[in-house]
Amino acid sequence: MTELPWANRHSPSLEDFEAMAADAFARLPAQFRERCGDLLIRVEDFPEESVLEDLEAETPFDILGLYQGVSLAGRDSAPPLGPDMVFLYRRPMLDYWAEFPDTLGGIVMHVLVHEIGHHFGLSDPDMEAIEAAAV
Repeated sequence: MTELPWANRHSPSLEDFEAMAADAFARLPAQFRERCGDLLIRVEDFPEESVLEDLEAETPFDILGLYQGVSLAGRDSAPPLGPDMVFLYRRPMLDYWAEFPDTLGGIVMHVLVHEIGHHFGLSDPDMEAIEAAAV
């Protein structure tokens, strides 16, 4: 009997996701990473209940990531009250991965770029270009 490659593997942990996020961030274009400054990247299993309520999410699986802070474009009118953060949500991303043909690393990269893009106030085409330029 042949052993299946996934038979003895576990789903990626929070630490595994942190490593994937760090790798994805390191592969972004240098000028993009430099502009991120002190942006914090956090990995959690699910969004907090208050986030789900604020975004009117039907389930905790509806949100793959979140930018929290004041975008660079909006800093003139509202100075930041705390650190800018990007949250990546492990369980919703695993659920998405199970449903679509994307790689897990590709999903992490996409969500990371999209959420950082909110920090910069970038358009979807700008974010797509940055994601495409990742090495």
